[in-house]
Amino acid sequence: MAVDTFIAYVGVYDSVADAEADYDLVKELHTKANLIDAYDAAVIDRRADGKVKIAKKHETPTRVGGVLGGGVGLATGLVVALFPFAAIGGGLLAATAGGGAVLGAVAGHAAGGMSRQDLKELGERLDAGQAGLVVVGVSDMGTKIEAAMKKAQKVETKQLKADTAKIETDVQAAST
Repeated sequence: MAVDTFIAYVGVYDSVADAEADYDLVKELHTKANLIDAYDAAVIDRRADGKVKIAKKHETPTRVGGVLGGGVGLATGLVVALFPFAAIGGGLLAATAGGGAVLGAVAGHAAGGMSRQDLKELGERLDAGQAGLVVVGVSDMGTKIEAAMKKAQKVETKQLKADTAKIETDVQAAST
């Protein structure tokens, strides 16, 4: 079993605009470093009714999420593990054809790659803001990712372990 270790960065924001500005900085950082394949990110918006919507996301094209999972990567999986009924775009992602099974597979791996305590802390942290930015990246970029999350009120980091080969197998099974 080849387990990769990633770092999850969770930023809490006053507005979606601030979260999206930092999302763009994280993307630019990875583009300049020629590591566009080395991270997943999701901007979340806490709507007036208390529900969470994934407003924007980037999924690594060469890892499982971008290729086999229909655009569902570890950042989106982590958001759904924290907020099971998170919506993406105009509707629930789980309502898309086969999306629920794929999303469930990736969310399960994202949640399984962290301790319950870490998941609880991240969920509580995100509950405190109007918006959030979740970035799952390689540890080598950690300091730079945190620095790019300039507008966040607070940035929390947690280690996330994932067996990408197992995720690929589970996503393929869920897609059929």
